[in-house]
Amino acid sequence: MAKESQPKEEIELGSLFIIIGKGFSNLFNFIATVFKGIYHLVILLLLFVKTNLIKLVLAAVIGGVIGTFFQLKKAPTFGADMQVQPNFKSTRQLYNNVNYYNDLVKQKDTITLAKTFNLSAEIAAKLKKFEIYPIKNGNDLLTSYDDLILSVDTLTAKSYSFDVFKNTFTDYDYRIHNIHVIATQNNVFSKLDEVIISSVVNNKFYNKVKRLTNENLNRTDSLLRQNLTQIDSLRRVYMTVLVEESKKENTGTSIDLGGTKTTTKELELFETNRRINKDLKDISEDKSEKSEVLNVISNFQPIGYEIKGIDKNYGVQIALLGVVLMVLFLLLKQLNVYLNNYKK
Repeated sequence: MAKESQPKEEIELGSLFIIIGKGFSNLFNFIATVFKGIYHLVILLLLFVKTNLIKLVLAAVIGGVIGTFFQLKKAPTFGADMQVQPNFKSTRQLYNNVNYYNDLVKQKDTITLAKTFNLSAEIAAKLKKFEIYPIKNGNDLLTSYDDLILSVDTLTAKSYSFDVFKNTFTDYDYRIHNIHVIATQNNVFSKLDEVIISSVVNNKFYNKVKRLTNENLNRTDSLLRQNLTQIDSLRRVYMTVLVEESKKENTGTSIDLGGTKTTTKELELFETNRRINKDLKDISEDKSEKSEVLNVISNFQPIGYEIKGIDKNYGVQIALLGVVLMVLFLLLKQLNVYLNNYKK
């Protein structure tokens, strides 16, 4: 029986090796086919460029000349940025306000713009764009997730993964945001920041939340300082007792006060002192950040910077557009020839 089963096992192993070999062969053939296809496409592209090189260069030159003409006629544009840190969930209101200003620019409503920013209609017409976007920082995401986990119970924390939290984290949840303004005059930006800030800061709701938050912070700060004073007094009492007891004869190596060793009590008081000092530090940071509805990290520059770059140049843009249009025209022409020949 053993002699009969041995050939069967060898046949099964042989079949398995054959199947595996065919699998690898098919895989290698597929990879080779993919590379051959890519190589073929590259060759066709090079042949297309070689055949139509003069036409493509001519389209780029014509587009570049037209674009340069418009670039020379175009007025220079200037930009300025202001970075802010909104508090008390006022970020959405700030975004709505900035988008409103940008809508006025799009609608060319210079009269409303002039009234809003206390500018003349002529200067208001120089404003070309308002935009706002977050300064994205991975630490903001991690810090917000940690705060959430610490504020909920263990069961909820386990069911709320970081990936789920990350998907719900929006642009409004970042701490710092950048307001970018574009204008055709370089000295109009310093007149904008005060209006943008006051549009959020003067909101009654946010001011109420700010007042209550700061009252709570001050109350907590005062209570922690009282606790810290009491702990320091208690530590001095323990140290006095320890010194007095050590002077007595036949005193042991440790003193038991109320059934607890002094050394243990001393360590507990030290740890409590450390935690209170850390809490005081955190509260000081909160008070410095939340003393205002909107913290200004940096104001608009008095003189804006000129916006330049290849991607902003009409000559380059229209030259590339000319090449793209020429390529599409040549491809459509070849397609038309192919369709005519296909009918025949």
